[in-house]
Amino acid sequence: MASVVVWRRGAAWLRSYSGNRDGPGVPRGRGCAGCREVVPTCERYAVRRLPFGRLEDGDVAFFERLMPGRVVTGQEEVKPFNVDWLKSVRGCSQLVLKPQTTAEVSQVLRYCHEKNLAVTPQGGNTGLVGGSVPVFDEIILSTALMNQIISFDRVSGILVCQAGCVLERLNEYLEEQGFIMPLDLGAKGSCHIGGNVATNAGGLRLLRYGSLRGTVLGLEVVLADGSALDCLTSLRKDNTGYDLKQLFIGSEGTLGFITAVSILCPQKPKAVNVAFLGCQSFAKVLETFTTCRAMLGEILSAYEFMDEKCMQLVERHLKLSSPVADSPFYVLIETSGSNSTHDEEKLNNFLEQAMASGLVTDGTVATDDKKIKVLWSLRERITEALTHEGYVYKYDISLPVGKLYDLVTDVRARLGHSAKNVVGYGHLGDGNLHLNITAESYSHSLLDAIEPFVYEWTARCSGSISAEHGLGFKKKQFIQYSKPHEAVVLMQQFKAMLDPKGILNPYKMLPSAPERSMC
Repeated sequence: MASVVVWRRGAAWLRSYSGNRDGPGVPRGRGCAGCREVVPTCERYAVRRLPFGRLEDGDVAFFERLMPGRVVTGQEEVKPFNVDWLKSVRGCSQLVLKPQTTAEVSQVLRYCHEKNLAVTPQGGNTGLVGGSVPVFDEIILSTALMNQIISFDRVSGILVCQAGCVLERLNEYLEEQGFIMPLDLGAKGSCHIGGNVATNAGGLRLLRYGSLRGTVLGLEVVLADGSALDCLTSLRKDNTGYDLKQLFIGSEGTLGFITAVSILCPQKPKAVNVAFLGCQSFAKVLETFTTCRAMLGEILSAYEFMDEKCMQLVERHLKLSSPVADSPFYVLIETSGSNSTHDEEKLNNFLEQAMASGLVTDGTVATDDKKIKVLWSLRERITEALTHEGYVYKYDISLPVGKLYDLVTDVRARLGHSAKNVVGYGHLGDGNLHLNITAESYSHSLLDAIEPFVYEWTARCSGSISAEHGLGFKKKQFIQYSKPHEAVVLMQQFKAMLDPKGILNPYKMLPSAPERSMC
C-alpha cells in the first residue's frame, strides 16, 4: 500500500513513501500511486488530491504530436522539475511540457481543460514558497523555451518579450542598448520574467524603480480554458476599462499562464557607487537610512541591511571577506545617476556626516564594476550561505521600518537554543525583512514554536506575511493574517470565474473554498 504523508505547517511538505517501490517516490508505470492517498494526523494539515483526471498514454501521445521533442517523460529527466530550489518541497509529476509559442500553450490548456488535467506553470523554479512545483501529479508547463525578445523601443524604453526570458539575459541585452531591467534579484541568473511577474517579485531595485505593478505595461495570458488574452500593450497611459493585467501580476499562475510581458525599462545609470558600512545598533541603521535618504535624494537606488550572524555565515560557508570587521549590523547603500562627479560628491558628504555623527563606525566605497559586485555578493549570497546550515525556515515579512528588527529579536529570544541560528536581513528601504531560522534538520516542535507566532506578531504590527515571495503552497493557509475574510472570498470568486475547474496551479496561494474543500 503506497502512501504520502504531507506535513503542511507553512514550512514544507515532506513526503514519506511505503509499499512496493523502485525507490522513494518512484512509481511503476505512468500513474502516480504515491500521491493517491493521504494519511491525516492531528498535528498536520492533510492535503488530498482533488478529483482531477489522471494522465494516460493517449494524453502523452497528443502532446508529443503537438510539440515533438519537447515532451519530457523520463523519471530522471522529470525529477529536477519536481523539486524546488531549496529542496524542501517535492511533487511527483510524470510529464513536463516545453511550449515555444502562445498558440502551443493555448492548445495545451484547452486540452487539459477538456480532460480535467491539472497543470503547474513553471519558470526558473527559483521560488521559496513551493509555488512552482507540483503537489501531486500535475502536468508541469515550463516556459524554458519561451525565451525570445519580441521588441525593444529605445525611445520609450519599452521591452516586449516572452515569459521564459531569464532576467539576467534580459538585463545584459538591455545594457547593450543603454538600459537596464527595473528589477534585480539574487536569482537573476535563473529566474524567468514571467515568473517574476506572476509572483510580483520585488528585489534590490524596488526602492528606486518601484514594483512590477507599476513597470509592467501589458501582458499576454492564456486562460484555463485555452483562450488567449492579448493585453500586451506598450502604452504608458491607457484608461479604458479595468486594468486586467493587475489580476495576473502576483496571481502565482492560479488565474492564467503568462506567455509574454511588456515592461518599461529605465536608462542604464552612467555612474554607480556602492558603500558598505558598519553600524553598532539597529537604531543607527534606521537613523543612517533617514540621513541617507535626505542627503542622497534622487540618486539613492538601494538600501540593504544584514546582521552580524548573516556575515558570519557568508564568511564561513562561502569564504567571502567583509571589508568591515566586527559590526553588529551592516548596511549596503547604492547610488545610481548620470554624473559621477555630482554623485560622488553627494555620497562623500553623506559619509562624512554619518561618520562624524557616530551613525557609522567603519566602511568602504566601491566605484568600479568588479568591486561593486564583490560588495553586492555579501548581501545577495546570504540565502546560499544559509543552505549550508541545515534546514531553513524562511519568512519574508513587510513591517513598518521602525519595527523591522524587533521581530528578529523576539523570535531569537523565544526559540533560544532550540534554533541553530536566527538571522535578519533585507530591503530596509522597502520595509522588507527576510527572517531565517536554521536547524540541523526539520523539527515539528520547532515549527510549532515559530508558527503562528511570526504571523501573529506581524499582524499585530499591521504587516504582511509575504512581502515579495508570494504565498505558494507553504503560506496559503495563513493569508488571513494579512487579508480580511471578505477579500479572501472575493479572490476565491475570481479564481472560480477564470478557472472554474481549478486546474491552474491547484493547492496554491488561496485556501480551499468551502464548497471545494476535500478535507
